[in-house]
Amino acid sequence: MLSAAATPLASRSFLITPNVGLMIWTIVVFVISLLILRRLVFPRIGEALDNRAKAISGDLDAATHTREEAEKVLEEYRERLKEARAQSEEIVQRARQAADTHEQEAKAKGQDILAEAAKKGERDIEAATRRALDDIRKEIADLTILATEKVTRKTLDTADQRQLVEQALNELDFSGISTGQGGSQN
Repeated sequence: MLSAAATPLASRSFLITPNVGLMIWTIVVFVISLLILRRLVFPRIGEALDNRAKAISGDLDAATHTREEAEKVLEEYRERLKEARAQSEEIVQRARQAADTHEQEAKAKGQDILAEAAKKGERDIEAATRRALDDIRKEIADLTILATEKVTRKTLDTADQRQLVEQALNELDFSGISTGQGGSQN
């Protein structure tokens, strides 16, 4: 029994006890695997890592360049926006000035039209007043002639009529009817 119990222990102990032949073969397989990996796999992995590093570096450079261009474009946009604002303010200012000028011209023109209309109205009133006074004079002259004919019961000749009308008109005062006009008008 002892040997049966010792056998399982002996079969388990080969991992614990160093075996020189197994160690040599393990080292040889490790060195060969390392050489194969070093010759075939590691260069490809290094190359792939280098390519990836170059791609990342190129992407970073491109991103930096793109960011710089975007900043330049943004700065240009801001400058153009400032210029556009300045131009719009200038346009608004000019429009205000033009509107003010137009308003002043319209007021002046309106005042000229009003003054001209007032002068025309005054002329029309003066003309109407003159016509009315002339009509009144004619009516007075006709009434004076009729009254004189009835009083004297005879027909007056033209010279007598003229003399009587002028005397009657000179005696009448038309200053109350028309300002600026005297009572002695023909």
